Amino acid sequence: MTERDETKSQHAPVVVVYLLRDGADGPEVLLGEKRRGLGAGRLVGPGGKREPGEPPEAAAVREVAEEVGLHLDVADLEARGTLDYRFPFRPSWSQVSDVFVCRRWRGTPTGSDELEPRWVPVDAVPWDAMWDDARYWLPGVLRGGTVSARFSFAEDNATVSGFSGTGV
Repeated sequence: MTERDETKSQHAPVVVVYLLRDGADGPEVLLGEKRRGLGAGRLVGPGGKREPGEPPEAAAVREVAEEVGLHLDVADLEARGTLDYRFPFRPSWSQVSDVFVCRRWRGTPTGSDELEPRWVPVDAVPWDAMWDDARYWLPGVLRGGTVSARFSFAEDNATVSGFSGTGV
């Protein structure tokens, strides 16, 4: 998302990063149980809110370091698209997220106040433990695809009520 896009949207700009590695039985993705705040108890990729004026790539590097203790180089981030989340029954939760994949980093994942990370086989991602939208777009992104989509959530603020875009 460009700075111009950021000024047009009233929704919080955020980032999410899916770290991928080759495990003993195939590809694995680093997910973490969210310990507090929006989505507490759900499995998510490391990420969070961008600081004012902060480019998405810089936010991705910062958030991964803060949440799981890994150090990334901006050059290793693979931009995979944008997600526009709408919560009509809880507008303050609405946000626009830049999505990244990364295959190189320094360090070992460690827990934080935000996330308790663990490696999960890509073929065994527990979709029911994640936000409902992930099942629609994340499998394609983890296989190398991209996404540009808008998701609307139902009155329960948990179930996808509709979506549009590509990569879903």
